[in-house]
Amino acid sequence: QVQLAESGGGLVQAGGSLRLSCAASGSIFTVNDMGWYRQRPGKQREFVAVIVSGSSTNYADSVKGRFTISRDNAKKTVYLHMNSLNTEDTAGYYCNAKITATSRASYVNWGQGTQVTVSS
Repeated sequence: QVQLAESGGGLVQAGGSLRLSCAASGSIFTVNDMGWYRQRPGKQREFVAVIVSGSSTNYADSVKGRFTISRDNAKKTVYLHMNSLNTEDTAGYYCNAKITATSRASYVNWGQGTQVTVSS
C-alpha cells in the first residue's frame, strides 16, 4: 500500500510565502511524476504544478513565476514553494503522484490535502 502525506499549509498574509511538502511512503518501487493540485472554495480541483522524474516542470499560468515545485528523490518527497501569495491562492492543496509499487502495479495516488488560507 502506498500513501502520500502533505504538510506545511496554514494561514499567511497576502504577499507572504509558504512551503508545502508531500512524502510518499509504503511499498514503493519508483515514484514517477509528482505534482500539486488545488481546490478553491466553490470551484473544481485544478492543476497547479508537476515535476517529472527527470526534473522537468510545468506550471499553471496562474502560479508561474510565483510557485516553484521541486523534489527530493531520496526522500520520495515533493515540495511546493509558494511566494507572493494572494487571496486567490486560498485553497485546499492536494499532492498527486504516479507510483509503481513493488508489485510493479502502477497507481495514481492522492494525498489527503492541506489547507492554505491567504488573508488580505
